[in-house]
Amino acid sequence: MGCLFGRAVLRALLCGPRIPGLLVRPSSGGPSWPQERTLIAVKPDGVQRRLVGTVIHRFERRGFKLVGMKMLQAPESILAEHYRDLQTKPFYPALLSYMSSGPVVAMVWEGHNVVHISRTMIGHTDSTEAAPGTIRGDFSVHISRVSLCSPGCLKLTL
Repeated sequence: MGCLFGRAVLRALLCGPRIPGLLVRPSSGGPSWPQERTLIAVKPDGVQRRLVGTVIHRFERRGFKLVGMKMLQAPESILAEHYRDLQTKPFYPALLSYMSSGPVVAMVWEGHNVVHISRTMIGHTDSTEAAPGTIRGDFSVHISRVSLCSPGCLKLTL
């Protein structure tokens, strides 16, 4: 499963420059296990349908910490880099057109096992297969118009 931006681009967009040797530690009294980070991107139809707040609410309710967020019109160069493994697919031009049709909200979430859990929360990429209660199962209207980018590209254990 892919995500909208490469690690370096995402880090620059959302997190600013990385400081070598800096570790993210839980706040005092917090859990002592390693934290992961993952990208969750609400795609243009999700932004248009005003689902960003709902997505944020679900991730916060699950106990994850929002550590970066940005709304942007994704440049074609970033989209091409992200979807380069799909260049040979017949739907590639339509995918790029769709992804550049409106703003995207890119978020970085942090928490224990956030990559695996967020995949479960989001649901199957085919909206007809997505279980009720998942974000795609509750809000997706068509497989080509799924509202979230799959998590996992920014899996960092800190």
